[in-house]
Amino acid sequence: MLLLVFIANVSAQEGPSTSVAGGGVLIKGWTGEIDAKEKADGLTLNSAKLVEEGKGMRVTTGPAVTYWSARNTAKGDYTVSATFTESKYMSINDHPHPYGIMVGGNDLGTANASYLYCAAYGNGSFIFRGFGPAPFQLGGRAPIKDDAVNKAAGVGQPVTQIIAVTVKGDSISCSINNKVVATHPRSEVVAAGKLKSTDGHYGLRFGHNTDATVTDFKKSKAQ
Repeated sequence: MLLLVFIANVSAQEGPSTSVAGGGVLIKGWTGEIDAKEKADGLTLNSAKLVEEGKGMRVTTGPAVTYWSARNTAKGDYTVSATFTESKYMSINDHPHPYGIMVGGNDLGTANASYLYCAAYGNGSFIFRGFGPAPFQLGGRAPIKDDAVNKAAGVGQPVTQIIAVTVKGDSISCSINNKVVATHPRSEVVAAGKLKSTDGHYGLRFGHNTDATVTDFKKSKAQ
């Protein structure tokens, strides 16, 4: 199934990116793409790591990355969900970074790639964003605080989030820990400069400098 040696990054706000020792996509059938800014800084897909771990997967970044499998596609009404666990919150960064579900992936790995993702931070906030192929935000640029999003007790402590993206009828929503935290009309998302379609590949989205496991990754019928 479908993301440490330090390398300088010119963005002071985001902090330095990292390159993961022994990195690469190490699960058969999966692939990925790092963000253009990360490529410009000299990082590659092998600067992050996706591996099987137990009954799930483990992602360690590295550059911000999106992972998917060619086998994983969804169309019409559907829900894609997974459980994400940082066993040690902020273990390889000095501020929270997000991880979550990607849907609506089209032309992935090209300059025309489009997809949508909902991702949570271990500080109680989330983002709902996409690429189409330029980045776009739903609900504003800043992460959104919501009581549904779990908070780690502190640096190095565990934190778990159940994240799901649902496409149903004319709306697209994100739920975190079984609460809908954002809903947007399809017309706001499938539009010029945004998504090509909500049909497409689904997978995982991880911010840079993050280490987390992914379990119970699945597609199901939208409820």
